[in-house]
Amino acid sequence: MKRFLFLSTISITLLASCDSDSVTDEFDNANGGDTAKKLIERVEFDSAQIDEEDYAFTVNYDANNRVTSASNGIDTGVLVYENNELSTVSGGSEPFSLSELYQDPYDVFETGDVLEYDNSGNPISVKVFEESYEFNETTGVFEEVIEEFTATIAYDATPNPYFYTFEAAGLIEVLDRVQLNFSMMPQSSEILRARALFPLNNIKSIVYKNEAGEVEGEVKIDYVYDADNYPSSGTITVIVDQEPTSVYSVNYSYKQ
Repeated sequence: MKRFLFLSTISITLLASCDSDSVTDEFDNANGGDTAKKLIERVEFDSAQIDEEDYAFTVNYDANNRVTSASNGIDTGVLVYENNELSTVSGGSEPFSLSELYQDPYDVFETGDVLEYDNSGNPISVKVFEESYEFNETTGVFEEVIEEFTATIAYDATPNPYFYTFEAAGLIEVLDRVQLNFSMMPQSSEILRARALFPLNNIKSIVYKNEAGEVEGEVKIDYVYDADNYPSSGTITVIVDQEPTSVYSVNYSYKQ
């Protein structure tokens, strides 16, 4: 279950079409161009399972409504700006300079490839790879195992509630810069993937199938929306083959 909840979290927060428009243009086109600008302050996830802990994701802002830090309750990322642009993000390790995203090719394993987009520019079919290690009793060593899944994603006709929070953190500009410089210099494959997977609308379900086409997991999200079509709360149901169904409630708080 945790595997699919993790994949779903990555999909929901990092899942943009690949035409020449900026991410902002694509977002406006997908949502009618009159979306209210709301900034997320806190998202709380409460588990209905007694053996799982609740957790919350919080975002802090400065006087100019720029994101200064974000935390999941365990790890905290601190954002630093120079000349009104995001320059570094530091967390539990050494600070990472965003300038590297535009200068150095990264040799990373691709964990998601878009197979199909809908008419609004949302990825609706994504190939997902999961890497794990299993003990080989014959050789006596742990060996890498890579499983391949196809994720089919459906959306509500509402905006991605994280968009303006990402914009306030300078991340939309990062995605746009990658798009603009696509043919000019090597790009980080991680950021290119984020650019390709970024959702313009709000995800309501994800179905995972293995290479044989068998359903191995499903995530369903039923939202309660406010007057601006932003989620105020929701229920997440995670169904994984041969495991008990897990249910979570989620609540959103926005900056006033």
